Amino acid sequence: MIYEPLRSTQFVVRELLLKADKQNISLVIGIPKENQKVEKRLAITPETTALLVESGYQVMIESDAGLAINYSDRYYSDSGANIVQTKAEVFQADIILKVSAPTFDEVSMMKPRSSVFSFLQLYLISSETLELMAEKRINALAYELIYDDSQISPFVTAISEIEGAYSISVASELLSSAHGGKGILLGGVPGISPTEVVIIGAGVAGAVAARAALALGATVKIFDNDINKLRKIQHELGRMVFTSTLQPNVLRNVFRSADVVIGAMQYVNKTHLYRISTDLIREMKKGSLIIDLRMSYGGCFETTMEACLPNHPQVFERFGILHFCELSISSRVARTASIALSNIFISMFSAMAE
Repeated sequence: MIYEPLRSTQFVVRELLLKADKQNISLVIGIPKENQKVEKRLAITPETTALLVESGYQVMIESDAGLAINYSDRYYSDSGANIVQTKAEVFQADIILKVSAPTFDEVSMMKPRSSVFSFLQLYLISSETLELMAEKRINALAYELIYDDSQISPFVTAISEIEGAYSISVASELLSSAHGGKGILLGGVPGISPTEVVIIGAGVAGAVAARAALALGATVKIFDNDINKLRKIQHELGRMVFTSTLQPNVLRNVFRSADVVIGAMQYVNKTHLYRISTDLIREMKKGSLIIDLRMSYGGCFETTMEACLPNHPQVFERFGILHFCELSISSRVARTASIALSNIFISMFSAMAE
């Protein structure tokens, strides 16, 4: 019984709150092996696996799932995970953590009312897969649509930071003679005009790409229809850079002198997907480079949309312009991307365990 000062004339009975025992949690988390020809990232690392097990979860991972990020089965087993040999076993878990969207065969192996986390990639999911998920009452959570208390998507932010930084590394490689480019240095040296980098989209990826390009000495021009984003990126970069809304005449003039154009438009929760027209791309100099960071949403350019088709080359040329269009550029630095995803998961699941 507890005495309440505000009710000094009586005693009342209240429930005594006890801390729940974490070891009572019996949820099983399954980590299947991704199709490593197209997706090398993995949802969690051995370090996060150990923390999940400590929080009371059971972790089941398919054998060799971590090879693409240079983690053998031993790392995961030493962290407390149960290594299984078949996908069918993994997909019997209560929660499935994936990177790429689940396929029809994978959903077929899942038990009813289980949950799956993955990137959305709607254009890769067939209607049959969605119907089967509905029939089995699968709880599907898209990373892009998970927001924190600040209304920021931690998954989108983390991957966008990696993609923005790495896009400049890719541009530097593809502009070199060794990779069939114009043979120019991305940046600037005394006495030589600096490389001109145009960034379409002033979100996280665009801001990180701009910072990396400026650090190399390149001239950077940023476009977005959101004035607030343009103001924010000026503040974050700490210097005045060329910014503009997506006005056709301004774009045309800038494209004529651009050496690199990076597509980083934000398409999550957008009803209209703005894409750069073929006419504007025809205005670019021969040997220039386009890097599209939004292939998982169908692309930022009309000339890159075809690269969403199966077996289409990731690097190709149109109108004398080199195009780099990879479904997930962060998969090229899979270990870094996996650690970034893993850090978010441990925060999320630790909160759920409590």
